[in-house]
Amino acid sequence: MLLTLPDILDANDLQQARRLLADAPWTGGKASAGTQAAQVKNNQQLPYECEASQAIGAMVLRGLERSALFLSAALPRKIFTPRINRYAGAANHYGNHVDSAIRSLADGQRVRTDLSCTVFLSEPAAYDGGELTITGTGGEQRIKLPAGHAVLYPGTSVHQVQAVTRGERLACFFWVESLVRSEEQRRLLFEMDMALMQLRQAHGESAATTALTGSYHNLLRMWADT
Repeated sequence: MLLTLPDILDANDLQQARRLLADAPWTGGKASAGTQAAQVKNNQQLPYECEASQAIGAMVLRGLERSALFLSAALPRKIFTPRINRYAGAANHYGNHVDSAIRSLADGQRVRTDLSCTVFLSEPAAYDGGELTITGTGGEQRIKLPAGHAVLYPGTSVHQVQAVTRGERLACFFWVESLVRSEEQRRLLFEMDMALMQLRQAHGESAATTALTGSYHNLLRMWADT
């Protein structure tokens, strides 16, 4: 399931992020890639411990906590520390790859990458190219979202970032380990949660919505790994 998450960062967040990135200490991006991905990765990245990376990552995490859509779709158990990347000039693309299944945090914890997420920091008009291209059963999907918006998609997907031919593409990326490992089960729970929300908006609380909510939580209880 591929899902757009609007307004993870607001205008104030974006203004602060751009100020922090004005003098950012960019380095080569290959260091964070797996063996296969490193062969096709050509971008820049911020060291995760630098001020800009830490501050923007914290903004993103706060934005995710405010997003009911993200919480419903991802059912997050762990979130890999958000990282910041840049595509511009000669370091301008990332070829087809699949993200590593397991990522290690600085404290030694491991995160299973059930879901990948990109939060766009540059407005689409600020650069040419740079589409996140995800290949699935329905073919290719190309994503280029307004600044502050995010896209959430399965970590199992083959994906790439098209070459940036003008300007610069700035983004925050990270992975999510879900409480529910199965993509099919997560999709069913998400669809059920969205349907319940619509029923409540249209008809208010009722015995039927209470019963369906109970079914939702019983399924989550059955499938979740805490």
